[in-house]
Amino acid sequence: MQWVTIFAIPLLAITCWLYTVNLARGRFHKLRNKRICLLIAHPDDEAMFFAPTVLALTEPSLGNHVKILCLSSGDADGLGETRKKELVKSGISLGLRKEDDVEFPDSMTVPWDKTKIAALLSSAFAPNLSNPMKNKSPDAPTATIDVLITFDRSGVSSHPNHISLFHGARHFITSLVHNRPGWQCPVDLYTLTSISLLRKYTSFFDSALSLFIMVVRKKQMGAHPTPLLFLSGPKDVRVAQKSMTNAHKSQMRWFRWGWIALSRYMVINDLKLEKVTK
Repeated sequence: MQWVTIFAIPLLAITCWLYTVNLARGRFHKLRNKRICLLIAHPDDEAMFFAPTVLALTEPSLGNHVKILCLSSGDADGLGETRKKELVKSGISLGLRKEDDVEFPDSMTVPWDKTKIAALLSSAFAPNLSNPMKNKSPDAPTATIDVLITFDRSGVSSHPNHISLFHGARHFITSLVHNRPGWQCPVDLYTLTSISLLRKYTSFFDSALSLFIMVVRKKQMGAHPTPLLFLSGPKDVRVAQKSMTNAHKSQMRWFRWGWIALSRYMVINDLKLEKVTK
């Protein structure tokens, strides 16, 4: 009887996981035909934190074009050029169309000021903001992306660079509509939800709870859906794990093996549309 129980528990957990994956993919709205930028702080953030998002949004049938903008090369150990190449390899493995879809602006240095981050985003995606307007304009704001995705105000791991991206991204969104009354911002800002330490290391076991929380939340559909839930199945989780082990080889320390085996973020991403006031 004990042996039956030992084998039944993991089997039940996996069955529940697969069921929630199918349920989530059919229940939650998807982004389609969007120009999307994933804003990250360091090479490997895309794999460690956002793999379910990138894998879901690069599904060819959705027609999205996903790019990654990384604000540092991770050169603390003199491996900057190596880590750049690793990020490109990881991005391609996660579904990006081409190597040029991974971009590195001038690497940020401490402190990561929100105005500097916003300026980098403006230079990359809204060149018309290079000279901020002092007077009101009747013209609609424009940008070369439709969606910007990054960390939330807690940064998932409380990393100060992650948190800086949140504030910089919000500042960029605000600047798009500054002195343009009556116009809606052309870029939607989605942020990755930070969760408790207990849930963070429960891998796919958190899938049912994540789905339940998302179901009871107030939903917004249409052209600007929120929340978004990306729940990977076993095949996609394996792709995400390989994007770390095969691409980011220079970063594979013992604790990263623990992360890719146990982290809920390798399996589940839930994103919230930020309401940014002018």
